[in-house]
Amino acid sequence: MEEIFGIPNLRSLYQPVQPTVKQSAEHVTYQEFVPDLRVQGIIYCYWRLTTTVTLQDPFFYRVVADGCIDIFFEMQRPAENYVMGFCKKYTEFPLENNFDYVGVRFLPTMFPQLFKIDASELSNRYENLAAVIPETARFIATHFEPGLTASEIKSRFDNYFLDLLLHINFENDDRFYQALSVILQNFGVLNIEKDLDTGLSSRQLRRLFEFYIGDSAKTFSQVVRFQNILRAKPSQQSLKENKLFYDNGYYDQAHFIKEFKNFYGVTPGKAFGR
Repeated sequence: MEEIFGIPNLRSLYQPVQPTVKQSAEHVTYQEFVPDLRVQGIIYCYWRLTTTVTLQDPFFYRVVADGCIDIFFEMQRPAENYVMGFCKKYTEFPLENNFDYVGVRFLPTMFPQLFKIDASELSNRYENLAAVIPETARFIATHFEPGLTASEIKSRFDNYFLDLLLHINFENDDRFYQALSVILQNFGVLNIEKDLDTGLSSRQLRRLFEFYIGDSAKTFSQVVRFQNILRAKPSQQSLKENKLFYDNGYYDQAHFIKEFKNFYGVTPGKAFGR
C-alpha cells in the first residue's frame, strides 16, 4: 500500500461522511473541498456550512460520528475558533439564523501527529483552539475574514499546512498503523482481540488508540462500521431485510438500530428515508 510520511495512506482506506445537512434545510448549504495534493494524506477536506438567506428560525446542525478531529470557526468571528475531538455519538449544535462556518477535517491520527496533542484530551467535546494550539488559533484569527471565496479559504489553509509540514517529524509505530489499517480494510467488522494481533499488547494498543484516535480500537471500529453503512446508502428494502445488519456484524436489528441512532441521532429508517 502507498505510504505518506511513512504512514499507510489512510485517505485511500477511509472517506468519512457528514450527510445530514443536505436533508435539513432549504437555505443552508454544506460544501467540502479537497486540499492541496501534498496535504491530502493529513487533511480529508476543508468544509463550509453557510446560510444562503437569513433563516426564519435558529438552525440545529447535527454532526454524525466520523472518527475525525475538526477545527472550525465562524467567518464573521474568526478569532473565536475551536477544535472538536473524536465523538462516540452525534453532536447537535444550535446555530443562529445567519452563519458562515468553515472547518478543517483531519484524517484519523493526523491531528495528534501534527500538533503532538493527546487526542483523548479532546474526546466527546469541543475546546477553544487557543487553549490547545495557540499558533494555529492566531493564524485563523489574523488570516480569515468575511467574504472570502472557497478557493481563497483553501489557498490560505493549504499554504499554512504545507509550511507546517516542513517542521514536523511523524512518529510511526508500524504495529499501531497496521492495526488501524486492519480496522479500515475490514470496514470496522472484526474481532478486536483476535484480528488486531500486530505485536502490541492490549494495554499498548489501548494507549496508542487513545492518544492518536481519542478512544479505544473497539469504539473506533464501531464508528468505521457505521460510516461504511452511511457510504453504502442502503435502500428502504435492504433496511427491512435482516441482511444489512448481519453483514455488518450486528447481533440483531435492535442492536443495529440502537448503535446507528447513537452515532447519527435518528433511526436508519429516517436517515435513509426517500
